[in-house]
Amino acid sequence: MARLIGVEVPDQKKIGIALRYIYGIGPTTALQACEKAKVDPNVRARDLNDEQLSHLSTVLQTYRIEGDLRRELQTNIKRLMSINCYRGSRHKKGLPVRGQRTSTNARTRKGPRKTVGVTRSKEAKAPKV
Repeated sequence: MARLIGVEVPDQKKIGIALRYIYGIGPTTALQACEKAKVDPNVRARDLNDEQLSHLSTVLQTYRIEGDLRRELQTNIKRLMSINCYRGSRHKKGLPVRGQRTSTNARTRKGPRKTVGVTRSKEAKAPKV
């Protein structure tokens, strides 16, 4: 497997697609990076030579990707939580942040359902004879 910026990209895929395995690189950015590095995006990752890989890695270093991007996103969320804004409070509570309804959906953020209701004692369940 080809290794770019500390990430293994799949050999069997075209480099325009394989670059998307790097966190922070999407379709548009992958094609832009190939264009700047003067690499054909239709070439398979296994067919790239060392010179092309080094060109790609230097171009990718100009983007904010992987650990730096994750760290920046986490600090943004922590900032929202520290200033007690609405979005920050939603992050704290583990609820949807972007205005989605919560009465019926939002199971991904809220987790599995917790049944709320009457709990019966063991004597009440068994019928007396």
